[in-house]
Amino acid sequence: MFIRLGYDIEFEIPAPVAMVSMLSVHPSRVPDLRAPDELGTDPEVEVTTYLDGFGNRCTRFVAPPGTLCLRSATLIEDPGIPDPVAPNAREHSVGELPHENLVYLLSSRYCEVDRLSNVAAELFGTAAPGWGRVQAICNWVNTKVMFGYQHARPTRTALDVFTDRVGVCRDYQHLAIAFCRALNIPARYCTGYLGDIGVPLTPPMDFSAWFEVYLDDRWWVFDARNNMPRIGRVLIATGRDASDVAITTSFGTANLKRFDVLAEETMAPPTVAPNGLPMIGRL
Repeated sequence: MFIRLGYDIEFEIPAPVAMVSMLSVHPSRVPDLRAPDELGTDPEVEVTTYLDGFGNRCTRFVAPPGTLCLRSATLIEDPGIPDPVAPNAREHSVGELPHENLVYLLSSRYCEVDRLSNVAAELFGTAAPGWGRVQAICNWVNTKVMFGYQHARPTRTALDVFTDRVGVCRDYQHLAIAFCRALNIPARYCTGYLGDIGVPLTPPMDFSAWFEVYLDDRWWVFDARNNMPRIGRVLIATGRDASDVAITTSFGTANLKRFDVLAEETMAPPTVAPNGLPMIGRL
């Protein structure tokens, strides 16, 4: 299966401003790309790329005053199967976890593990360890929190979600992550593309959030918002929470004017350009 990916984002820039974008497909999915995945800017500016401390690909540039457009369109091949499910996946004791996973047990900007530890123990302490416990967390968050774009707020933390019981996809994941960490299950935040493949269409399209937990010596996808295996997730970035994987960060004023995202299945073989790469077209 092929999935068309892309975005078209417009800012109004009152004065020159340094920016960092995290819009490229994660390095782990680069082998699946069937066309280049590069940030295009209008007007054209000099860009440099680097990998951050979590292994995400970032693009850095200085935006001039005026209207700035960020665009990309690419194609990725996907196996077209739902997220894997492993009901028997076991938890690790903290003592046997890899060193690099310990950071995903700690409190972070949006996940106040210390303030939710007692709640997590009361709600899920008796749940079957491993996969069953994480799924119990997702079930609880999915049923107790009400989704609505009108509830979006950049400062809402996991504790706020637990108190308010409203939020958007990132809020569901933050609360589930905090509960997992409070029970010594490493959990990390993920952002990426998730088109409406195999499910009813729910426009408008946006980048999506989910999370991963470390069980049985590997990371597994969970999604407290959708709470079901989905087809066609394309990872962009992972981190402790949303603060580590912001789509764009501006070190000054950059006013968002337009935001369009595309992730749709295409079963037909891609048209090949003279350079041998698929022709994607513009978003």
